[in-house]
Amino acid sequence: MTLPRRVPFWALLASAAFAVFTLTRLALALDSGLDRAPLSGWPFAFGVGLWFDLAALCFLIPPFLLYDALTPARWRQARWHIVARTAVFGAALFALLFGALAEVLFWQEFTTRFNFIAVDYLIYTREVIGNIEESYPVSAIVLVIGAVAATAVWRLRGAVARADATPMTWRRRGAKGVAAVLLPLLAWWVADVDQMYRSTDATIDELAGNGLYTFAAAMRRNELDYDRFYLTIPQAEADAILARLDVERIAFTAPDPYADASDESGEPIPWYAKRRPRNVVLISVESLSASFVGAYGASSGLTPNLDRIAADGLVWENAFATGTRTVRGLEALSLGTPPVPGQAIVRRPANEHLETIGGILQHQGFSSRFIYGGYGYFDNMNAYFDANDYQVVDRTDFPPQSIAAENVWGVADESLYANALRYLDEDAAAGKRFFAHIMTTSNHRPFTYPDGRIDIPSPGGRKGAVKYTDWAIGWFIVEARKRPWFADTLFVIVADHCASVAGKTELPVAQYRIPLILYQPGNIAARRIAQPISQIDVGPTLLDTLGVNGDDYFFGKEFVEQKPEDARVFISNYQSLGYYKHDQLVVLKPGRRVESFRVDPTTFGSTPAPLDPVLRDEAIAYYQTAARSFSYGRLLAPWYRDAVATP
Repeated sequence: MTLPRRVPFWALLASAAFAVFTLTRLALALDSGLDRAPLSGWPFAFGVGLWFDLAALCFLIPPFLLYDALTPARWRQARWHIVARTAVFGAALFALLFGALAEVLFWQEFTTRFNFIAVDYLIYTREVIGNIEESYPVSAIVLVIGAVAATAVWRLRGAVARADATPMTWRRRGAKGVAAVLLPLLAWWVADVDQMYRSTDATIDELAGNGLYTFAAAMRRNELDYDRFYLTIPQAEADAILARLDVERIAFTAPDPYADASDESGEPIPWYAKRRPRNVVLISVESLSASFVGAYGASSGLTPNLDRIAADGLVWENAFATGTRTVRGLEALSLGTPPVPGQAIVRRPANEHLETIGGILQHQGFSSRFIYGGYGYFDNMNAYFDANDYQVVDRTDFPPQSIAAENVWGVADESLYANALRYLDEDAAAGKRFFAHIMTTSNHRPFTYPDGRIDIPSPGGRKGAVKYTDWAIGWFIVEARKRPWFADTLFVIVADHCASVAGKTELPVAQYRIPLILYQPGNIAARRIAQPISQIDVGPTLLDTLGVNGDDYFFGKEFVEQKPEDARVFISNYQSLGYYKHDQLVVLKPGRRVESFRVDPTTFGSTPAPLDPVLRDEAIAYYQTAARSFSYGRLLAPWYRDAVATP
């Protein structure tokens, strides 16, 4: 490799970083395939990518410029300094290559550059490192990266040794010092992560990013203030829109914020039930896209048990998750609120004493539990549910002999269900009505499960995990059927989110479609419903089915009170907030921008379309009011608000 005799050390590092950034972008494009990353989009991806690579370098290189400006002349060609410089170059190159590989693996999982999920992974190192160790040959990977870095250092050893051979005048020292200060300020001023999103293809947009830059942006935007970043309307107007849409929750500007929920005891039983269930078991299944399930059109044969359950249950053909993470699904199912921008409420401070399904039922005599197969400190799940009137159970509460298999994310689903049955039996024996929210983990990388359950050996990849997840649900229903409380219990099976959100658009509607099945043989009518339903509607629908108070504390609506013409769903990532209604998708974005798409009702493919101002204002009314309600304490449970308001 031939280089000029004297290349400054900072320039060597910048060149190495730029080469790694470019090769990473190329690797991600090739991994995506030409169907998702067509060649026509490459000029944008690599052109805008160059801009973000330079912006990232403006933050990475200044420390080396500053060191170069301050290094005494007598050190510059000292042997110890050359050795140290070579070691630093090797370490930096190793870190760049390791980061590039991490980006590739992250891309294969989420089809995005580093984002909030990557930030979370730094916090929950135990699960993440364990997941990596169980999924990949880490030692071999590290050795290969080390060998590549060492080879590059060996080839460039002469250039590294000569890097400080140029005499440093005071003028050069001053110029480097000034550059070290100005470069990050300039990048901060002229570059913004939103500049990625300028093509018409979400995959191309993500390719245009730089992982280090998007990671830093995600850390800065951990919580997005709706009023600061998104389009708003007067709150009185938003309240009027929600009232027109029959959203019953207490209006943001209502004069009496402590009003009680209406009494549902005299309401008619919903048409799909013969009688009121006594108990509810809500199973939120990890990463179960509707596209995996035979009852939703899949031909892979991975879900025979779910297909049988669906044949005897109430099936929503067009149910949609609100987000792309487990915490977003838990937020929707427990709080019944549209997704607030930034982190889910489950992860935020001041999320105690909220109006949750479990809390409402607990205050009406139910035993409300959150039962999780993993460690509940992950994603703040235990703290959130415990602070909101659930009894929390996680893997640490399971007897060791009850665990058939486990990995870093959690116990095998069959072990989760076996322990859940124990708690449900206890509640039934004590004569208590129960509500149990069970959160599974097996349908998650590293996709391991007990051997001998299905015909795909463990680890079986996504297909094996889906088939095992289905097997475990079938086993649970068979075992529950043996209990005396089975006939009085409504089982609700729903996914927390889909397995992937990759698509041509930033919010591909099809990738938010999840299974939703209500199952109580002999009580719930077997039927398929095409009308769209949102994840935030599940909780109010359960309360309405049970005939208890509280369904008007939510932005979500019980299904039987939804007019077909008002059916709408909410989909989001951390920044873009989608409102899907009448085959049109309105997307609210930071910078007070709004986009609109026409959605094919069969394929859910999206194409840009003129903006409907009515739908725009409906979207704003929902999202603005939800965000403000959380920020200003309007999601607090009524019993808590009454308690703190009492002298």
